[in-house]
Amino acid sequence: MKFSAKNPCQRKPQNRYMKAIHQLATFNNILNQYDFKEPLSRFLATFFRQHKQMGSTDRRIATRLIYNYFRIGKILINEAVETRLLIAELLCNNQTNSFVSHFKPEWENIFSCLLKDKISFLKSNFKDFNLENVFALHQNLSLDIDKEAFYNSFFTQPDLFIRIKKGEDKSIIKQLIFSNLPHNVINKQTISFTNGIKLDTILTNKGIYEVQDLSSQGVGQYFKPQKWDKWWDCCAASGGKSLLLYDEQPDIKLVVSDIRESVLINLDERFKTAGLKNYQKKILDLTLNPAPYMHNYAFDGIIFDAPCSGSGTWGRTPEMLYQFETHKINFFSDLQRRIATNIISYLNKGKPLIYITCSVFKQENEEQVAWLQSQFGLVLESQQIIKGYHLKADTMFVARLIKS
Repeated sequence: MKFSAKNPCQRKPQNRYMKAIHQLATFNNILNQYDFKEPLSRFLATFFRQHKQMGSTDRRIATRLIYNYFRIGKILINEAVETRLLIAELLCNNQTNSFVSHFKPEWENIFSCLLKDKISFLKSNFKDFNLENVFALHQNLSLDIDKEAFYNSFFTQPDLFIRIKKGEDKSIIKQLIFSNLPHNVINKQTISFTNGIKLDTILTNKGIYEVQDLSSQGVGQYFKPQKWDKWWDCCAASGGKSLLLYDEQPDIKLVVSDIRESVLINLDERFKTAGLKNYQKKILDLTLNPAPYMHNYAFDGIIFDAPCSGSGTWGRTPEMLYQFETHKINFFSDLQRRIATNIISYLNKGKPLIYITCSVFKQENEEQVAWLQSQFGLVLESQQIIKGYHLKADTMFVARLIKS
């Protein structure tokens, strides 16, 4: 049968071909322009504003392709970009799509397989395939990390989590059911959602919940505040840990500080929404001696949510898998020690320092705790890697140390 140019059966394969070619061209354009000087999400927002001709479907596909590409880290780094992109699509999706259908149709029946079978398939087809290369800095991982599970977690976008104010769980769940918004109730105070949803259009009362990762919520069990305690959240950022502390014990006396005025402005807004009014706020560079600003202060607890590599959150920012360098671990380790040296003198004897990172590196976690013990005589009460990689959440480290 001879097809005319107007025959729709002839046009469909051509349309699919052109779409796939266009998607690849857009992906390469993004990859070539991205210089890692800002988060990928921010770069994409700017890119899409500059390319307003792209529809919502085009933007969604381009976002998926570039994020999936970075999710495989440095697997088969010497292969062609297009080959690595197709491998990323296979590992990060359970269903085939038009992009793969055009460029690698022989892989389509592999998409519904279990991840372990996909990995076996890739190993048999690429002799240099090594799952460890997802996380090129694997030799620096804390010993308690399940490496294979950790590597595999990068192929899935982490969830969005909220922490519900005590007593408000029924109200929120009622709203979610009424709006037919898919969700997963983890416990009375925690609900998860697929990332990317417009949550604030459904839950409009922001005073009864906080967006906070599951693992970040988990550090709260280490605080154990008492009524009228004086606490210092010394690297407070936008105040997530302080709000967790306040939810446990609203009668504490709280001081928050950070080097960045901008994030403390965000903290003020967050605290106002949550109803937290009684606190002191200070802009402090804690790599310097804070004595001129803190000479009369003594605390019953210090939260040291340390500036760190953020490696436990790279499932949300997978571009970091591609560009983070080993020497930066030492930079953050040194920074953490400089800050610790300047804050511990403000902790009362017998009281806790809560050391927290969102890192999976032993140099920022267990080795740092050992240093804190040897340098300041702190007594380790407990420490833990909070393993979010099993639960589509971040992975964090927390330790509770007592000043002797």
